[in-house]
Amino acid sequence: MEKDLKELYHIKRSAGYRSDFESFRSLLSYQARLEMLDKTAALSPSPSLVDLRSRAKEDANRRHSFPDHVDPDFLQRAIRKAQDALKGPKPPKPFVPSLDQLRLTRHAKDEEIEERLRPKRKPLPVSLPPEDEAEVDALFRKKGVIAKLEREQVSHEDLARLRPCQWLNDEIINFYGQLILTRAEESKENPAPNGRKKPLNVHYFSTFFWSKLKGQGYQKARLSKWTKKIDIFSKDVILIPVNHNNAHWTAAAINFRKKRIESYDSMGMERGQVFKLLRQYLDEEHRDKKKKPFDFTGWQDYILPDTPQQENGYDCGVFTCQFLEALSRGEEDFAFSQVNMPYLRRKMVWEIGRARLRDES
Repeated sequence: MEKDLKELYHIKRSAGYRSDFESFRSLLSYQARLEMLDKTAALSPSPSLVDLRSRAKEDANRRHSFPDHVDPDFLQRAIRKAQDALKGPKPPKPFVPSLDQLRLTRHAKDEEIEERLRPKRKPLPVSLPPEDEAEVDALFRKKGVIAKLEREQVSHEDLARLRPCQWLNDEIINFYGQLILTRAEESKENPAPNGRKKPLNVHYFSTFFWSKLKGQGYQKARLSKWTKKIDIFSKDVILIPVNHNNAHWTAAAINFRKKRIESYDSMGMERGQVFKLLRQYLDEEHRDKKKKPFDFTGWQDYILPDTPQQENGYDCGVFTCQFLEALSRGEEDFAFSQVNMPYLRRKMVWEIGRARLRDES
């Protein structure tokens, strides 16, 4: 199997995979586990990822062997899929007559004007400024409670989840969600800094919302009480972190501006259950608060075709937090990828320590 794994790794490298072999090994193990859980629901929902972390440590000690969930059939399917993708038909080179050439030239000029009017976003930094990097190191050394915001708090044990190669837990994700919500609330009364557009009017549901919705349903989980003082239908976007079988984090959103139920998964897996349950929630919440069914006319289930993908088995929580933060600013795509994860982990430590989101402008 080691030979097959290396063959698959080289195929993926030729197709654009950029991370190292050990990251690829962890990614493959993660894909196999998620596929197994989707089929068998082997693990029950839980508020943290402790069980998975414990199993991962056991797997790491098996130097040249594979976890039980990576079998030869799974590996061969992955190789065939990767080979088929490489062998797919390549588009023929287009014939460009002189008239089309003129049109292309004009299009290039239009793009140049568009770039001047709406410049592309700057790439993310590689690291924080030196003084902020030192602050992050000091936060990692600190013991006890690191930060509090509203009802959320993060301890030094929680903060350690933002070190490299660690899964994030509920405390980190919910604190980050509260940072997003606090910024949105403050922006209602204050102008956006540096001439930037204001964040959207958003609401954030904690990580426990999804587990209650999936496990008990709207009525039994008494989800109507979650919004006694909030009219979600007056918001631009509702942001929802989703924990799948105690093994994987994804982001979901109810986008009232675009009339979309949205799912953002850094593993690119099918998430039909997310769309189904959030539609059910919308209808039951509307019946409870507005006393009539929700009108789904014009609404669609939406997955961004180029959703950034992780290249290992542990960065899903960081991707989820960054999806939610970008959505809260009304972004239609994302300016980060796997290569930015080390920087984003340290940025999140700084933001948690300061209890405010960083202004990247």
